[in-house]
Amino acid sequence: MDGKSDEVLARVKDVTANPAPLGLLGFGMTTVLLNIHNTGYYALGSMILAMGIFYGGIAQIIAGVMEWKKGNTFGATAFTSYGLFWLSLVALILGPTKGLGNATSTGLLAWYFFFWGLFTFVMFIATLRINRALQVVFGTLVILFWLLAVRDWSGSTVVGKIAGWEGIICGLSAVYAGLAQVLNEVYGKTIAPLGPVKR
Repeated sequence: MDGKSDEVLARVKDVTANPAPLGLLGFGMTTVLLNIHNTGYYALGSMILAMGIFYGGIAQIIAGVMEWKKGNTFGATAFTSYGLFWLSLVALILGPTKGLGNATSTGLLAWYFFFWGLFTFVMFIATLRINRALQVVFGTLVILFWLLAVRDWSGSTVVGKIAGWEGIICGLSAVYAGLAQVLNEVYGKTIAPLGPVKR
């Protein structure tokens, strides 16, 4: 030692699991179930609300925090935001029944869905640098939010049913993207393609 401090550089390997499948499945399954309701097949019940709180909401927030720890700004922003979307949607539905504020008008709900669609559109632009599977998820989600906004502005049940069917497609695309990542990682090769990754 010559009295000068020695500098040691170390690279820490990230050995934590990929949180994206959890977030995608939480979003996708909850979206499918809500939109089966939107098509008119069954009433909005406690099953959908419970999924919105726990799998669509809390599970996605957990995935978002895990993505933050991995340094993934896109994943952290997406999963945390959509987790809080589901919690806020459940609060909008249940809050007035518990005396927590007045029921939200359909016109105001339309603006709620419009701005979520605007946020999602910007996130969709980011997916153009990621992979085709996420482009489908976010692209169909933009359409879903804006269809819901049009439904609430116009009061059209037809648009609502179209939104329901489109939402089922959106949710199933997220389920596919989540399960594909699990299968590809477990088998160490591409079992279910996600599309090309752009750099």
